[in-house]
Amino acid sequence: MASWSESQVLSYVAWAFLPKVVGWIQSFLYSLFIRAGDPKPPPGSPRWIKHRKIIHSGVILTYLLYTIYESDWELQRASDFYQALGVPVDASERTIQSRFRRLTVLHHPDKVTSAKARPAAEAYYVYLKLARDTLVDPAKRFAYDRFGPDMLEWKHCVTIKDFIFHGAQRAVGPYLAGGGIMVILGMLGYLQWGRYWRYMWTAVMIVFEAHTITRPEFPLILTKFINPLFTTFKIHPALLPFQLRSIARRFILSLFIAMTQIAPVLSDPRREAQDGEKAQQEQLNRLSQITALADRDAQALLTLETMPFTSADGKVDLRGKVKDWLVQNSIRSDRVVRDAMGNALRRRREGAPAGARGTT
Repeated sequence: MASWSESQVLSYVAWAFLPKVVGWIQSFLYSLFIRAGDPKPPPGSPRWIKHRKIIHSGVILTYLLYTIYESDWELQRASDFYQALGVPVDASERTIQSRFRRLTVLHHPDKVTSAKARPAAEAYYVYLKLARDTLVDPAKRFAYDRFGPDMLEWKHCVTIKDFIFHGAQRAVGPYLAGGGIMVILGMLGYLQWGRYWRYMWTAVMIVFEAHTITRPEFPLILTKFINPLFTTFKIHPALLPFQLRSIARRFILSLFIAMTQIAPVLSDPRREAQDGEKAQQEQLNRLSQITALADRDAQALLTLETMPFTSADGKVDLRGKVKDWLVQNSIRSDRVVRDAMGNALRRRREGAPAGARGTT
């Protein structure tokens, strides 16, 4: 079986090939339910798009359920100290000690006569002894139930408070990194669809993990629903809080990836067109407002510039200056006047010295 990191890589590869899988399933279902000779919905038609959305959603839901199963299978394959000793998760210290003595009689290395089997027997007995020592210590048992076998490496932790503090530090890192990535991608324009639900489920997971690792009792979802169902029908060993945390994390990660996969499929083209038209109309309205403001400012500047001529005397003076300018401009631009002025200037320069000949 692949390791945890390899399993995540395989999950990402499966999500990448999801569109092709959906296409294969759709083609297979068409060939199965549509009789030969009957027309199939052409790609891009409303009926074809509707069927593809249903199949895509069903495949994603199936894969999410498989993610839970796969995560649980890996945890059960690794087993836990309660299963190794064969005691229930609420077993007392006396029950654990009694069970360990019985297992010692059966699996003590001194009872193994084969030299080849002795190392395996010794390793198994050491594992049983480690399970017994962990579960009879209240602080270690509390930490094991909530953090799993990783707590065995926390040598500096002695009390329940030490284990909680160290475990909380290790648990908060992934959420800080994941939250930072979601914020950055949101600022860049990615992960817009379902953004509210991502933040909400992240907050729910933080609260759930904080409650699970700090409370002295198991979560109610385990004690009231999941474990009673498993023990009543004997279909599954009882879950521990650290196993529930692991399954929930894996499910939330797969859910976030599924949301990015299902967003383009569930988006309504007509709604997107309406949103585009609405955005275009808003831009036109904004442009009209800017034009009106610019026209008002230009009118104000024109009024300010012509303010000295708003009185009666100013109007008469302005009218006279404009009239003089028009007359002078008309006279100077007349060809006859320009020729006469040019001949007069030329005659004035004829008797002047060479250095005194100017242009006027």
